[in-house]
Amino acid sequence: MSEALREPQQDRSRATRQKLLAAALESLAEVGYSATTVAVVAARAGVSRGAAQHHFPTRQDLFAAAVEYMTEVRLAEIREQAAGLPSGDGRTEAIVGMLADVYTGPLFRAALHLWVAASTEEPLRQQIVRLEAHVGRQAHRALLEVLEVDERTPGVRETVQGVLDMARGLGLADLLTDDARRRRGIVRQWAAILDQALATGR
Repeated sequence: MSEALREPQQDRSRATRQKLLAAALESLAEVGYSATTVAVVAARAGVSRGAAQHHFPTRQDLFAAAVEYMTEVRLAEIREQAAGLPSGDGRTEAIVGMLADVYTGPLFRAALHLWVAASTEEPLRQQIVRLEAHVGRQAHRALLEVLEVDERTPGVRETVQGVLDMARGLGLADLLTDDARRRRGIVRQWAAILDQALATGR
């Protein structure tokens, strides 16, 4: 096969794969893990089940790839939104608010369904634990970057990790009811704590 023919074919393959991953995350967020089968994902993506299984032979393969894709999208969101945030006073609160929004959005809801399923399915758990460790490191690094702090300063690493853990907790609280009103006050308070704790790390 010539190079000219191979490239469009590879582009189509990448596009199909991305459609399947996006459809998997949408389905997880909307209907949960048990209802998100390969057939359901394929139908949502508008591709045949055979094409879906060509890219992801097993359901576990699909979900493992979906977690990696979700990481890329989530980190891209954080960096893109951070670029438009104000500088100076109010920046830390804007960053913490942005993070809370990311963790109360559909991507986090999809991740949460996977975590619950992984707690009782050992093969899935092994994949998710490994991937989430990677996700956690990447999210931590991205937050350090947008906060413009050095984690080698004593206390910075733990404080930044605390903000990520807080954001996950807010996402969990928001799962059943709209927690936006209470969340605003928590974001404001955490931003004040963060500014004080990180002052020496900037």
